[in-house]
Amino acid sequence: MLALVALLTAQSITGLIPATASSVAVAQTAAPADSGVVTGIVRDSSGSVVVGATIIVRAQPRIEVRSVSGPDGRFSVSAPAGAITVVVRADRFAEATQALAAGATRTDLAITLAPATIAEAVTVTPTRGEQRMGDTPASVNVIDRRQIRQSPAVVADDVLRQMPTFSLFRRTSSLSSHPTAQGVSLRGIGPSGVSRTLVLLDGVPFNDPFGGWVYWSRVPLESTDRIEMVDGTSSSLYGNYAMGGVINIVTAQPTRRTLEASTQFGNLNTPKFDMRASDVWGKLGVVVEGTAFDTDGYPIVAASERGAVDTKAAVKFGNANVRLQYDINDRVQAFFQSGYFHEKRDNGKVSTIDGTPEGNDTTWKTFSGGFTARLANASTVEARLFGDDELFHSNFLAVPAATPARSIGRMTLNQTVPTTSFGGMTQWSRVYGTRHAVTAGVDWRQVTGDSQEDGLDAVRGETVTLHRVSGGQQRSVGFFAQDLVSVSPKLTLTLSVRGDRWRSYDGHNLEVNEPSGTPTANNAPALPDRSDTAISPRAAALYHLTNRVSVWGSIGSGFRAPTLNELYRQFRVGTVLTLANNQLGPERLLGGEAGVRVDAARNLSVRVTWFDNGVKDPVSNVTLSTSGANVTQQRQNLGRTEIWGVQNDVEYRIGSDWRVTAGYLYNHATVTSNPANTDLEGKFLPQVPAHRGSVEVAYSNPRLIDFAFDVQALGSQFDDDLNSRVVPGYDTPGLPKYAIVSFRASRTLARNVDLFVGAQNLLNQTYYVGTLPTTIGTPRMINAGVRVRVHGR
Repeated sequence: MLALVALLTAQSITGLIPATASSVAVAQTAAPADSGVVTGIVRDSSGSVVVGATIIVRAQPRIEVRSVSGPDGRFSVSAPAGAITVVVRADRFAEATQALAAGATRTDLAITLAPATIAEAVTVTPTRGEQRMGDTPASVNVIDRRQIRQSPAVVADDVLRQMPTFSLFRRTSSLSSHPTAQGVSLRGIGPSGVSRTLVLLDGVPFNDPFGGWVYWSRVPLESTDRIEMVDGTSSSLYGNYAMGGVINIVTAQPTRRTLEASTQFGNLNTPKFDMRASDVWGKLGVVVEGTAFDTDGYPIVAASERGAVDTKAAVKFGNANVRLQYDINDRVQAFFQSGYFHEKRDNGKVSTIDGTPEGNDTTWKTFSGGFTARLANASTVEARLFGDDELFHSNFLAVPAATPARSIGRMTLNQTVPTTSFGGMTQWSRVYGTRHAVTAGVDWRQVTGDSQEDGLDAVRGETVTLHRVSGGQQRSVGFFAQDLVSVSPKLTLTLSVRGDRWRSYDGHNLEVNEPSGTPTANNAPALPDRSDTAISPRAAALYHLTNRVSVWGSIGSGFRAPTLNELYRQFRVGTVLTLANNQLGPERLLGGEAGVRVDAARNLSVRVTWFDNGVKDPVSNVTLSTSGANVTQQRQNLGRTEIWGVQNDVEYRIGSDWRVTAGYLYNHATVTSNPANTDLEGKFLPQVPAHRGSVEVAYSNPRLIDFAFDVQALGSQFDDDLNSRVVPGYDTPGLPKYAIVSFRASRTLARNVDLFVGAQNLLNQTYYVGTLPTTIGTPRMINAGVRVRVHGR
C-alpha cells in the first residue's frame, strides 16, 4: 500500500513537469528512438572498470538525466540534442566532467577517474544534500565500500572503530555486548547505553525506538556502499539523537544481473554467510540481501575472577532485506524497502540453581518507502514513510556474595518489551541563482512501547512475585530550514534552524503482587503527561584561503528527548533498583568547532579540528537511599558536563595503489556542575578515554592483492562516575590503555572468485572493558573465506 501511495503521488507530481527523455537506470537499457544517446565506459587510473559509478548528463534549460555504470563499467544514457555536460561520480574517486558541444561524438566515451582526496569526496549527510567535503564546514568522515571490504570486522561497529571519534558505551564489540549497552557516542558526548548520536540507514532512523541504543548486527554490510559520519551536533537538521552527531549508512544502488555471495569461517566456531542479488528490468531495480552469523563466543569475565556462574558470551543473528526502486521517469524515482532481523544472545552467565542462562533475543520487522522528484522549477521534493515492529526479550541474573566468589547465581527478572513506531519526512530544496541553496522540511514520529516484567523471588529466582507493565507513547514533530550561502567564490555560509515539539502521554506503571494480584504502592494506572520544545540553530562558515588551504568554524545547539525507556521503565540489577522518571526533560547542548584543512599535495590531506561542547541537564542515575546492601536510584536531569578536545586526520596516497590514513582524538570530558552530588564536580566522565588513535596502511591492486593493516589504540578511561574503581593488579583507578592490531587480505583466484583472510586483535591482546566484575574485550578472531561474483548482461 505504501509503495502504491508513493507511486501515485509521484505520478501526480510528474504532471507539473514537462516531458523529457526517459532516464536509463543502468547500462544496456535502450534509449528512446526520438532522443540521442551517450555511451561509454568508466575506468580507474589502473585500467580497471568502475562499477556503480553515477553518470549525470546535463543540458539547458535545467535538464538532468542520470544513469549507473554496469558490471562491465559501461553506461548508456538518453539525452537531448545540443550541447551537454557529462559528470561522473564514484566513491573513492574525484568527480570527472566532460563537456560535449552540439554535434560532437557521444558514443564510446572513455572516462578515467582519479583517486579522490578527502576534499573531493562527495557527502550528503551534513547538509541533507550533495556537497564536496572540501566545501563542508564540519568534521565529516566517510568509510567507503573498499574500506569496508578491507576490514576483518563482521559487525558494523568494529568497522567504525577505524575512526577514533567513534565509541560504544563499553569499549568492546557488539558481538559480546547486551543490546541496551550499544549506544553510540561521538567525541565522548554522553557515553551511556542510550545514543547521543542519530544513526540512519538510507536516511531512515535506525536507533531502537524504545531505548535509543543501536543493533549494529542489523547493518547490511554486504550492501553498504559507504558510511558517512558527522562528528558535530546536527540537531538543527535532524533533531532528536543528533545532539552529538549523525552516522548515515548508505546502501548500494541496484545494478543489472549481479549476484555476490561470500562464506567464511573462523576460530570460536564462527561461520558467516552473506548474499546480495540485484537486477534491473527497464525502470524497476531490485536488491535482495541477507546475512547469517553464529559464534560459540568467549568468556567475558577475567580468568582470575571466573566462577561457576560464568560461561561464554555468544550471539547468533540473521538479516534479510528487500529493496524495490522504480524510475517513473528521468525526474521521479520511488522506492520501497522491507527488512527482517532476528538475534539471540547468551550473555556469559548461567543460574547455578536451575541452569537457566542469562540472555536476550530480538525480532525486528521494518519497512520504509517514498519518492524523490525534481520539479520543473529546478526544485527537488523528497518524502519518506517508515515503520518498526520490534519484540525484545531479556532476563537478568543476580550474583550474590559467596565463597568462593561467583559460585552462586539466580534469576531476578524476566522482561518482554514490544515496541511499534511509525514516522515520516518531507523535504524540499532549491537553488536560487548562484548564491543560495535552500532546504526546508518536516519530520515526525510516533512510538508506543511497554516493558512487561516478572520479578522473581530473592531465594531461588524461580517463582514470580511481582508483575509490572510500564510504558506509554511518545509523539514528536520537527520543522527545519537551511540556507547555503555562497558569499563569494572563497566564502560559504551555512545557516540552519530547527524547532521540535514532543509529547509523552498515556504513561502507566501497572504493578501487582503475585500470586495475590493486589496492587503495590507503586501502582499508577495513569502517569502525568509531559511535553516540551527545543529550538536548535546553527551557523557555520568556510573560507578557502588558497586552493589548497581552507578554514571553517561553526556554533550550534542540540538536544535529546528522554526515551520511553528512561521515562517509564525501571529495572533491578542485583541489589540496585533504578526507578524511572516520567518528568524527565531534554538534554541540551551548546557547542562549536573550528578547523583547518590542508591539501598539501593531491595525494596528501591533513585536517585539524578543535571542538568544545557543553551539555546541560544530562540524564544521570542519582542515589536516593541506601538500606544495608539495597540501593535505590532514579534517573534525573542534573548538572552540566563539558567535552572539549582536538581531532586530527591525515590521508596520504602513494601512487594509485597505496593509501595511509591516521587519526587521533584528544578528549577532555568532565562534570562541571552537579548540585545533587558535588563530589562529582571536576571528575572525568566514565567511558571516555583522553587519547584515541588509529593508523591504517592499505594496498589495492586487483591484479595482485588487496590488503589492509591497521592499529587501534585507546588510552586509559574511568569505569565509574567517582573515578575510583581499580582493575585488580593495577595501582591506579580506571581501565588501562591498550592497542590492538588487525589485518585483512584478499586475492582473485579466478574470474569472479576471491579468497580472503582476516584477523581482529591479531596479537591476542587482553584489554579490560569493565569492573565489578572485571570483564575483558574480544580475543583474537581469525576468519577466512571465499567470495563469488556473477554478472550477467
